[in-house]
Amino acid sequence: GAYSLVLMSSTKMIAARDPYGFRPLCYGKMPDGAYVVASESCALSAVGAEFIRDVLPGEILVFHPDGVESRREHCGKQKKKTCIFEYIYFARPDSVIDGVSVHESRIRAGELLAETYPADADIVIGVPDSGLDAALGFAKKSGIPYGIGLIKNKYIGRTFISPGQSERLDQVKIKLSPVKSVIEGKN
Repeated sequence: GAYSLVLMSSTKMIAARDPYGFRPLCYGKMPDGAYVVASESCALSAVGAEFIRDVLPGEILVFHPDGVESRREHCGKQKKKTCIFEYIYFARPDSVIDGVSVHESRIRAGELLAETYPADADIVIGVPDSGLDAALGFAKKSGIPYGIGLIKNKYIGRTFISPGQSERLDQVKIKLSPVKSVIEGKN
């Protein structure tokens, strides 16, 4: 039941978000007046579009030469159930989903982690890329210094989707390299 989709013809564009809002979807407007739809607000910025708003859970938007039409008459009263992994892992930190900054939510998650599970450590190191903001929040809240201790190989994609554990471990060894001078002898 989780989806965001865009359908296009020569005269219309239709965007739809699943009834629970599990997957994000937003739209914006280009300087020339054309509408664009994306799963993340950062994509709108990248193409020079002005963010208008998130597509509501269950909403269908029809873009045609006369403007934008919102269709919600088919929507029930489902409770919104956004996927938490959008904020933790999937989305880019410069995105805003349903009015919530991904960057700020990751910082706050790190702060909450430091409050809930204090650590006796010499340094806080985030796992690139999605764990960096949480590590900053943890360091800020705990008073433990933040450091760059892992370098990510930008040519290796997401490893969690590999079919087997052995393959995932091999890919992570290529994907992440420790900065020994930063972590050596540290707790």
